[in-house]
Amino acid sequence: RPLLGLDVGCNSGELSVALYQHLLGLQDSNSSPEPPGARKELKLLCCDIDPELIRRAQQSSPFPASISFASLDIMDSGAREPFLSSYLERFGRSSFDIGFCMSVTMWIHLNHGDRGLLEFLALLASLCTFLLVEPQPWKCYRAAARRLRRLGRADFEHFRSLRINGDMAESITRILTQECAMELVCSFGSTSWDRSLLLFKSTSAQPEG
Repeated sequence: RPLLGLDVGCNSGELSVALYQHLLGLQDSNSSPEPPGARKELKLLCCDIDPELIRRAQQSSPFPASISFASLDIMDSGAREPFLSSYLERFGRSSFDIGFCMSVTMWIHLNHGDRGLLEFLALLASLCTFLLVEPQPWKCYRAAARRLRRLGRADFEHFRSLRINGDMAESITRILTQECAMELVCSFGSTSWDRSLLLFKSTSAQPEG
């Protein structure tokens, strides 16, 4: 059975393709598209709220049979639930083996508040056996707010009322482990952008055959 992956906030897809290649050991960028057996090993669903970025990703994808790109507001339950259910049903599954959330948590948090962040993390935990999260640190929140002010635009609706703040990697770890039935498997330290990569595993998910 194929492994199923979910990449939330994939932008124009370059990182999604790199993740796919890394997971299958396809490090050579000159590899022929759709190498033998790839379709049976990994199916990656990549979604983003921006339809133009998704259009670009679809046009440039070297693995169209294995990587699916979709325009989706992950916080819109009316659109999300039937779409994800339909995708999973194609494989006779109810969840993904692994989810990726790279530099997305801040935008969910700023646009949907503390309650939105909690809902988002609970959703990912319910959908994925493993979850790799790259939280943006609090300094990125302040920088995003400054950029809006310099542009003369209104501040993010929830920015000044966020009670979840400070060390965001610690906060997200606490939420996932204490409230979402996940355990921290590994912290991969800091990226070149001074962000942690945190790998979690569900403590309640049962393997699907």
